[in-house]
Amino acid sequence: MDLGQILGTLWRGKGWIGAAMALGLAIGAFTIANTNPTFQADALLQLEEKSGSLALPSSLSAMVETDPRSVTEIEILRSRMVLGRAIADQNLDWRVTPDTMALVGTVFARYRFRLLDTVIPARFARPGDRIALDTLIVPPGLLNADFILSVTSATEYQLVLPDGLRLNGVVGQPLTHAETGFALTLASITAQPGRRFYVRQVDERRAINVLRDRLSVSERGRASGILEVRLTGENRTEDMRSLDAIIQAYLGQNISRSSAEAESSLTFIRAQLPLAEQTLRTAEAALNAFRQQQVTIDLTLETQTILGQVTRIEGELADLQRREDELAQRFTPSHPTYRQLLDERARLDARLAGLREQVGTLPETQRQILNLSREVELAQRIYTELLTRAQEVEVLRASTIGNVRIVDSASAAPLPVAPRKALILALGMGLGAVTGIGAVLARNWMRKGVQDPAELEQLGLPVLATINYNKHADTEGRREGKLGILAFESPADLTVEAFRSLRTSLHFAMLDARTPSLTVTSSHPEAGKSFLSINLAAVAAQSGQRVCVIDADMRRGQLRRYFGMSRDVPGLAEVLAGDLPFEDALFQGPHENLFLLPTGQYPPNPSELLMRAGLSELIAACAQHFALTIFDTPPILAVTDPVILARNTGAAIFIASHDTTPLGEVAEAQKTCAAAGVKFSGAVLNRYDPKRAGGQAGYGYGYGYRYTYKQRAQ
Repeated sequence: MDLGQILGTLWRGKGWIGAAMALGLAIGAFTIANTNPTFQADALLQLEEKSGSLALPSSLSAMVETDPRSVTEIEILRSRMVLGRAIADQNLDWRVTPDTMALVGTVFARYRFRLLDTVIPARFARPGDRIALDTLIVPPGLLNADFILSVTSATEYQLVLPDGLRLNGVVGQPLTHAETGFALTLASITAQPGRRFYVRQVDERRAINVLRDRLSVSERGRASGILEVRLTGENRTEDMRSLDAIIQAYLGQNISRSSAEAESSLTFIRAQLPLAEQTLRTAEAALNAFRQQQVTIDLTLETQTILGQVTRIEGELADLQRREDELAQRFTPSHPTYRQLLDERARLDARLAGLREQVGTLPETQRQILNLSREVELAQRIYTELLTRAQEVEVLRASTIGNVRIVDSASAAPLPVAPRKALILALGMGLGAVTGIGAVLARNWMRKGVQDPAELEQLGLPVLATINYNKHADTEGRREGKLGILAFESPADLTVEAFRSLRTSLHFAMLDARTPSLTVTSSHPEAGKSFLSINLAAVAAQSGQRVCVIDADMRRGQLRRYFGMSRDVPGLAEVLAGDLPFEDALFQGPHENLFLLPTGQYPPNPSELLMRAGLSELIAACAQHFALTIFDTPPILAVTDPVILARNTGAAIFIASHDTTPLGEVAEAQKTCAAAGVKFSGAVLNRYDPKRAGGQAGYGYGYGYRYTYKQRAQ
């Protein structure tokens, strides 16, 4: 890969690249103008570690979740439960869209073009056009369907239902359709008569998905418990109002969730209170009955001590059982808190078993009254604790405020966050530059024309001269009228100097030629053969040589136009046919040493004429009268005429047009000549443009003085 060549190619195509960048910039500017601005509202939330500020008993502290669990809270905030409530509160499932033109409608809806107002249909939106809905009730069967609302006056409108029914309404007054259950009330109209709007109510799930796509929630920092909530939209005020509704819905569910555990515990305690009271009454009745039966019995100090210990342990076990029931609703037995409770209960069961063995050693009466007293005290203790816990949970439920705090309420910056103008313009220019570079490189890769004289030399063709591009060589499009000879009109031109260089090169190349005749051909038309032939003849004539130029293209020859001759003059065709002597067909040019033999009348069989003996006689006659004879022939890959002439003339040269003649055609022309036993004496790189070639060849300098030529009087 030649990096210098690639850079040179890009520099030559800088115009294309610049145009592509300008086009990309224009597309970026249009994209910005054709895109509604997007604003962003944001808020800041803090996930706290406790749900209330009251001092609660340690037995209730375990009921309060202390882990913020940011990831969980983010998903809850984006849930259908929260977003659905916000949509219902703010009617975010209502859609009001102005009618706009395809592709460019947003531009005309954002910017006013007064000159185009009369051209743009009245139904399309203009800057500031809007309507405000007060009520919209759509039956389930018409959800996601468009209702077309057309403004008829400042306070009146016409509504077209999806089935084509037309209803007329007034601002502030309900518009209903009893058959479908549809109802609409407009709060205001800010639009000229004729404007059209599309009114729609989308289904809840679609509205939730749209709102969720606009909502983003992230945690600031790592495990900070600070959530940043952002909502994007095209209306700054509505974005703030919608975000505030989402936050309030989230706070509401958070408080409800925080009080749910307390409510569950309270329900459980209230269900246990009647059972505990009944157990207490039964135990008291049994103890009283036993005492009446045994008259009166006093417990000894040892028995009372054992009774107190047993009662205390059984009370602790009952308390552990209630705590286990509560924990079972929230944790599995493998949870550390749950496992600690199980270990504590096992320890108390062991102590209770030991005390019961001591009770077994007491007298029968003492044992019975001990058991009955123990059951009464245990039932009374359980009932008292349940009453106390019920009151504590009531306080907990009343003091629940959730574990979320609003740090920053919903707010939106005055400037939009999208479209990002600088980025879009830079991206447009960058894509334009990439497209331009790709187009230039692809064009250069697809173009297989000769770029440098060295490419011809690699094919075995010595380059006799490089002729710079000159506008006089472009004869295409000038089918009629006289053509100027550059060597006579601008003798100091750099291109003419290249012809002089070619004249010198040919002088040495034809030293061993059998005749002073030259065949000039190319692989395709418009390669500049005629321009080169006539100007080469002109500079040779200026040097004192008698030169004859023969237009051997008997199909579309144009050399006569350089001499101002008409189309019907006789020439080569008549000479080869034997109808006209050679001397009578010659015409003298603007220089005394320059002569022309035109094509004559275009014959139907040019190749057959050239194969006659008259061609050899013509070449021999030219050798006697002229120092150089130049045959301007048609393209060698199109017809066989150049091959016939090359076999009979002293030399043949190939004309390659810079950046146009493919190297494959050059090689094919060589094969065609080689098949006939002919070899090109050299090649000329014509129409060479140093700017397009990057200055890789050709002249890299200019002349600081002029040559002056004097023509002899004719």
